[in-house]
Amino acid sequence: MSKLFSKENRQVFAAPLNLDNPILIQVLGICSALAVTAQLEPAIVMGLSVTVITAFSNVIISLIRKTIPNRIRIIIQLVVVAALVTIVSMILTAFAYDVSVQLSVYVGLIITNCILMGRLEAFAMMNGPWESFLDGIGNGLGYAYILVIVGAVRELLGSGTLLGFTIIPEGAYAAGYVNNGMMTMPAMALIILGCVIWVHRSINKEEKK
Repeated sequence: MSKLFSKENRQVFAAPLNLDNPILIQVLGICSALAVTAQLEPAIVMGLSVTVITAFSNVIISLIRKTIPNRIRIIIQLVVVAALVTIVSMILTAFAYDVSVQLSVYVGLIITNCILMGRLEAFAMMNGPWESFLDGIGNGLGYAYILVIVGAVRELLGSGTLLGFTIIPEGAYAAGYVNNGMMTMPAMALIILGCVIWVHRSINKEEKK
């Protein structure tokens, strides 16, 4: 048990949450981060979907990595990811139809997410299943919490709500407060994400050195 949660394994899990975050540091997965964060709920669902798919695709590729011919490894990786994306898409359609409609084609586009393909190629192809699982969970959660931050800011300032519940009181509107409609536009997602990256790198500048 201690080996499963060794210092190295804890680092594999924790690094993507901060100093090796796929969005903040590697600048991967930006397209979906901009497209699905107008509201908090689809941002959460997309983040969890990517986390599940990244974790299990990492495990599957790690288990079969020694049997994969090198010349077709990318094709096999895509097949594994596509199968998992299809399963997740069907589950969302069955149990969270409204959210699946909001996410639209972006669930299917998880197949081409740079984070997934990067982790499969750079980590799962060279490490065991448990380490690959931790790497997938870490990178998925690192991606997800950035989407949650951007989605929460955009929904709160753009609609005055979070998860559909009114947060800004009616008194504020009576006093002249107006929701910022620009927050619903993709350009604002890029600006907010840029601010998050700036704050993160400023805070961790000394630690990186």
